[in-house]
Amino acid sequence: MSKFDFDKMTNRLGSGSVRWDDEGGVELPLWVADMDFEACPDIVEALRRRVEHGIFGYAMPKDDYYDAVSDWHWRRHGVRYEKEWMIVVPGIVPAISAILRATTQPGEGVLLLSPDYNCFYSSIRNMGCRAEESILKLRDGRFEIDFDDLEQRAAKDDVKVMLLCSPHNPTGRLWSRDELSRIAEIALRHSLTVVEDQIHCELTKPGTQFIPLAALDSPIMERTAICTSASKTFNIAGLQNAQIVVPNPELRSRIDRAVNIHEVCDVNPLGIEATKAAYLHGETWLKELREYIWANYEAAKEYLTERHPQMFIAPLEATYLMWADISWLTKDDEDFVSRLQQAQQVRLAPGCHYGSSGEGHLRINLATQRSRLMEAIRRLSQFIDTQDVKR
Repeated sequence: MSKFDFDKMTNRLGSGSVRWDDEGGVELPLWVADMDFEACPDIVEALRRRVEHGIFGYAMPKDDYYDAVSDWHWRRHGVRYEKEWMIVVPGIVPAISAILRATTQPGEGVLLLSPDYNCFYSSIRNMGCRAEESILKLRDGRFEIDFDDLEQRAAKDDVKVMLLCSPHNPTGRLWSRDELSRIAEIALRHSLTVVEDQIHCELTKPGTQFIPLAALDSPIMERTAICTSASKTFNIAGLQNAQIVVPNPELRSRIDRAVNIHEVCDVNPLGIEATKAAYLHGETWLKELREYIWANYEAAKEYLTERHPQMFIAPLEATYLMWADISWLTKDDEDFVSRLQQAQQVRLAPGCHYGSSGEGHLRINLATQRSRLMEAIRRLSQFIDTQDVKR
């Protein structure tokens, strides 16, 4: 019997939620990646105790914070992130911008696997760099890395950094040990710094295991900055807390300097308490969450593919984001999403936001109550039935 009620509907309208209140609110928003589930009760209780203290001045993490982060990754993934390797920051997106500030010059290329997380592209643009996109290839119904192409792009003189989304948003891939080893070998051959974004690392398909770069026991760790946070897993992104983990002291010093230049060195006292509670007490909640999300994926995929056999839906190995191909229907996914929202009050994320190879796709957030998700999926299906192919 489930200990937690993920079917519980909590009204988020009027709460200042980006997901629910942006653009005046949409009845069924399945776009931005946060969850409609209340946080783990242990997190809520930790926050209640901290709020009752009544003072919310500048905060800094203490040893118990670093121990909670380190012990969690050791227990879950078999890697030890030492306290002295960690730079605590308000979030992974500002962390990535600071890392790029420390490791690139304007005009240089930043290698990534496309389609890729949309904020990677904005961070690259903001640093005056260009996205060097290695396009993932669909082989036997699964997205795979084109390692020949990746090698060629990594070999370019002006490519200095690779952003690695692991697990991968938006395709839902969980990179294998062999794939990570080949990435590491390419990065070492061409002296690239690797930035590993692990924000979805706990949100894997039940029965599967996330493998971090640190588990490879590879010299690539001397050239790696790891970005990790409890925020996505435990639905506490608004509490502004993450860490950059950098084993190499010289690289860590450069990144720490950039963090201070960007003024992203102060953290939220509530975020500190929420992270500790998540890592100390959240595993049972997380186990049930993963099972619920996976059941959501299976239900949504079955409904759509039965009614629209032309629609390819990527296998979900990690994240709570479903990647659906509608290129058989239209290449203009942004227009499709806009008209869907107007006609059906369902808001999805257009694939073109995730790079040029995302065109003709949709990203669908599965992290909501099943009844709400399936109503949105039914409306999406009805809308597809009204469209002319290749509109």
